[in-house]
Amino acid sequence: MFTKSIGFVGGGRVARILLGGWRHAGVKLGDVVVSDPDDSAINRLQASSAGIVIHRGDILAAARQTVVFLAVHPPAIADVLGSIASGLRDDAIVLSLAPKITIAKLSAMLDGFSRLIRVIPNAASIVGYGFNPIVWGECLSESDRSEIRELLQPLGQCPEVSESTLEAYAIVTAMGPTYFWPQWAELLTIAESFGLSHQDATDGLRGMLQGAMATLFDSGMTCDEVLDLVPVKPLGELEPTLRDAYRTKLIAVMEKIRP
Repeated sequence: MFTKSIGFVGGGRVARILLGGWRHAGVKLGDVVVSDPDDSAINRLQASSAGIVIHRGDILAAARQTVVFLAVHPPAIADVLGSIASGLRDDAIVLSLAPKITIAKLSAMLDGFSRLIRVIPNAASIVGYGFNPIVWGECLSESDRSEIRELLQPLGQCPEVSESTLEAYAIVTAMGPTYFWPQWAELLTIAESFGLSHQDATDGLRGMLQGAMATLFDSGMTCDEVLDLVPVKPLGELEPTLRDAYRTKLIAVMEKIRP
C-alpha cells in the first residue's frame, strides 16, 4: 500500500490513466484528492477507478497533499502553478506530467519550490504496460526517489532519462499509440469480416504484432532487410505518403512543444 496522500491538479485523461493503472495492479492508495473545474471529468474519474476512494477538492486541497501530480496542459500550467504555490507542503513532491515546461521553469513559477519531478506518461500504464520516462529534480533524496519509483513501478517501465530528451519521448512514446491504434482496430474489423471470430482475430493480431516487433528490434537485421522479408505489400504504394506524414506532422509537433 502507498500510504502517502496523493493530489491531482487536473482530473482528465492522464489522471484516469494513472489511477486506472493502480486499480488494475491492485495497488492500495491512501487519500486521493482531485481538483478539476469540470465536474463531469471527476465523475468519470470516479466511475473508472472503482476501489479507489477519490475526494473532490479545490485546487489548494489537491496541492496540500504529499505527492502532487500536475495533470494539466502546458498552456494552463503557469496559471495553475501561481494558484497552488502557497498551498504546497515543504515536504511535498510535485510531479509534472506535461512536456515543454522544464524543471527550472516549474521551480520559478512555484516561487522557488524545488522538490520536482517530470514524467511523460504513456496510456498503456492503464494496464501496467506503460513507458513513463522520468527526470528527477536535484533536491530530491534517494529516499524520495525510492518512494516515487515504488508508486510508479506498477504502471510499467519508468526509465530515468535526461530532461533534454523528454519532448522526444512525448512524441514517440506518449503519443505513439495514436499512430497505430486506428490501424489495428481496422485490421480487427476486417479480420472479422473475413470470417474470424473476435477472439481469433485478436489473438492473430496480437501474435503478429509481437512477432513483428521482435523481428525489427531483436533480429539483428537492418530495417531494409526486415522490410524485404514479406514480398506482398498491399499498402506498399501508400508507404511514401505515410512516411511523409510522420516527418511533417511530428516535426511540427516537436517545434510546438520544444522548451
